[in-house]
Amino acid sequence: MRSENPSELERLVEILTRELRKDRSRRRWFRVWVFVSVFVIAGSSLTWFLMEPEHQPLTYTAVIEISGLIGLDQENMAQDLTSSFEDAFSAEGAAGVVALINSPGGSPVQSGQVYRALRGLKQEYPKIPLIAVISDIGASGAYYIAAAADEIYVDPASIVGSIGVVSRGFGFVETLNKLGVERRLITAGERKAMLDPFSPADPHEEKILQEILDDIHSQFIYAVQQGRGARLKEDPDVFSGRVWSGREAVHLGLADGTASLTEVAEGILNAPIIIDFSVQRDWRSAVFEQLGVSLAEALGLSGLQVH
Repeated sequence: MRSENPSELERLVEILTRELRKDRSRRRWFRVWVFVSVFVIAGSSLTWFLMEPEHQPLTYTAVIEISGLIGLDQENMAQDLTSSFEDAFSAEGAAGVVALINSPGGSPVQSGQVYRALRGLKQEYPKIPLIAVISDIGASGAYYIAAAADEIYVDPASIVGSIGVVSRGFGFVETLNKLGVERRLITAGERKAMLDPFSPADPHEEKILQEILDDIHSQFIYAVQQGRGARLKEDPDVFSGRVWSGREAVHLGLADGTASLTEVAEGILNAPIIIDFSVQRDWRSAVFEQLGVSLAEALGLSGLQVH
């Protein structure tokens, strides 16, 4: 017969039983929460991987690098640069496009083509600012391209300007005479061999070349005036072909201020994440292209350059 007053052992068993029941209940809820958490995480991960990168709600600064000789280095050909800029402007999430420039110039044709392409992209995408950032040097054809930007930023020590055109060459007439070499040149067309380095200089041919240089120079000047507008100071030296420091360029209206790429991305575009849209090359192409450029320069085949 069971006593009305439970013994100590019975009370202990009752307490343990209640605790066990509570523990089972807690474990059931723990399993439920673990299952829900795993489901949420897995669902989020799946959604992330299924969404295409360009559809991510990301705001960033799109950058295209322009370095080296324009039109002679493969990544600086107008067609490739234009394609990169088109990709940057059309990409979803771009808060602005930055042309990161470190170039002494190059082909006036290639520079002019990029300039016109950028002017067209600005009209097509009026809400996306185009900013040029010059690091070490942005001269000649490189500044030609920069003039298409809404704003130009430089370092105080950058080399900027060189708004002019140059044609380089050599004369070897006396050298041939000293070596006893006879020059034999046959052409069809009176000016076909104009400015031949092994023939005496012809004043009329030099005049023709000067007219060509003046015409290209006027195109360069017009592009800068269109791009900079009233910001340009009236100074006769601006279009003389000389270069300026970044600080002087700001004073003359050739640039809008001093800032690096990071400072532009963070402080002006308010988009500190930077995504590079530049043409990417493998190391073999870079080596062979550099050899080709060096050979062309050594043989004097680089042609006219805006400098």
